[in-house]
Formats: sequence, C-alpha cells, structure tokens
Amino acid sequence: MNKFKKVGLTALASSLVVTSAVAGEMSVSGGASIGLKNTSKTASGKSWTMGNQLTFSGSGELDNGMNVSLSMVIDQNDDSTKSTAAQLDNSPFDSHSVTVSSDGLGSLKFSGEGGSSASSAIDTTAAGDLWDNGSGFGSPPAAEAGNNSMLYTLPSLMDDLTIKAGYSPGSAGGPSATSFSVGFTGVEGLTVDFGVGDTETIGTTAEQTVMKASYAFGSFTLSASNNEYDYSVNDGTQDDVETDSWQIAYTVSDDLSVSYGSETRETATQTVDEEAEAINVSYTTGGVTISATQYEFTGKNNTNTESSTGGDVERWALSATFAF
Repeated sequence: MNKFKKVGLTALASSLVVTSAVAGEMSVSGGASIGLKNTSKTASGKSWTMGNQLTFSGSGELDNGMNVSLSMVIDQNDDSTKSTAAQLDNSPFDSHSVTVSSDGLGSLKFSGEGGSSASSAIDTTAAGDLWDNGSGFGSPPAAEAGNNSMLYTLPSLMDDLTIKAGYSPGSAGGPSATSFSVGFTGVEGLTVDFGVGDTETIGTTAEQTVMKASYAFGSFTLSASNNEYDYSVNDGTQDDVETDSWQIAYTVSDDLSVSYGSETRETATQTVDEEAEAINVSYTTGGVTISATQYEFTGKNNTNTESSTGGDVERWALSATFAF
C-alpha cells in the first residue's frame, strides 16, 4: 500500500465540520487481475478478462475527539453495463462515502454512491454469489439503500455483538428503505449474522430477511445462508424469491485452499429453480493469488428446456489477482 501522509486532510475535515482538525493520513490501495474464462451459450465464448480498482482513503481526528474518514473507489468495470449518461454522471468514481465516528456515539456512514442497507451489506451468499459469474441468472433482490444512504453502527453494547441500522429516503415516487442487522462472534470459530430490510414504493412493499452463519474448525470452514425477499403490489400481486446457499472450504496450507459451494434460487411464481455449484482451487504467494474455478448452472431462466437462453450452462475460469 502506498501512503501519502499528512496531506490535505485538514482541508477535507474543514469542508465537512466547522471546526479545526489535525493533519491526518491519505492512502491509496488497489488490486488488479488478469483472467481467462469460457462460458457456454454466450457469444463471447472463450475470452480474456481484466479487473482493476483503486481505493483512495483518508482519515483524521478532530479537536472534539470525533474521527472523520473519506473513501473513494475507482473501478473501470463497475458502470460498464449502464448507459453512457449514467456512466458520465457517476464518473470518475465507483463508490464514495464519508464516515463520522467516536467510541461513545458509534459510526455514521453516508454513501453518496454504492451504499448498502444493513441487510444487503451481509447478503452475499455463503458460496460467494455464484449467480454473478456469467450464468445469466437473475440476481437475488435486496432492500438496497443505494446512493445517498445512511448506515449507522451502534457503539459497542457488549463484546462480540455488532448492531447496525440503515435508512435511505425516497424521492418523489421513489423507494425509501429501512433496515437493521445483528452480528455475533462470541463463540470461537463461529460467525452469525441476521438482517431485515424494508423497501416501499408507491403501490409496492417488500421485505428482505437474511440469515448467515459460518463455523471454522481445524482446517475446515462450513458456511450457510438464506436470503428471502417477499414483495406485494396493491393490486394483490405477490411474489417470493428465496436463495439458499452453502459452502465447505478446506485450507490445505497457508498458501493453498479448496472449496465447494452451491446455490439454489427459488421463485414462487416459477416451477423450475435456478441452481449453481462451483469448485475452486486457490493458491497465494506473495501478493499474487492464482485461482481456477469450474461452474455448473442448471435451470437458467427457470426452465429445463435446452436453448440458447435457458437450461444448463457451464463455465470455467482462471485468474491471477494482484494486491498492492
């Protein structure tokens, strides 16, 4: 990580709070990846991939004891699926946020872009969102706070317990979102998270419930998650989407690990579930991680009929990821 110390944070803090501040620290961290993938039923077939991201962050303590931090992320591929106008509107940053915190008051994070609700912040599946790997599967819906959202982390009430609450006000006719989550790590090797989020629009209400748990014993880590999203429309229309996932990971050595995971996305109005499974081998040396993954997807577009848009999909991927 490259650090630029005592540069410009006084001006940053002064623009946020009308008080003086001591100089803080600015830093830049990043990551990059090069990969090769092959996915059936796609026009691209076998192709190269590239990832790149830079995170700029700064923090400092004010004279009143409050801490202020700023984070900005540059990620070229983040907005690649959006319209040109949307890309220009969000350019050049992927996500950006300001956090104000203290030991006695907890922390308040305002996300101008890329924010999460308390529930969507923990809704990555146990297997690692296999649906988001070229399958064409629909993403599990979430009570997403999105842009211009607040996420509040309460001060510590007891050891190993974390409580968060989120809110995003809706514009005229737009969604408003409230959420909360609880995390517990009080048993060695065990992590448990629970979250609930509500979203309301004109004529529509929805609720997301997330439950996750992982337990590490010896060289094994077993994880499981459930993400349920129920919504209804004033005309009486209802639908439920439930995503169940699990993963078992084995650490062969400090450098080598193997994992197998599975996901099932069940939609109440569909008779065929979308299912995914993957096996991954990962090796890390220095700042480089080399991984190989084999994916199997069934029920694409909620159909077992084999076609260019539905049925079974296969994918393999190789990648080298660099952290700096």
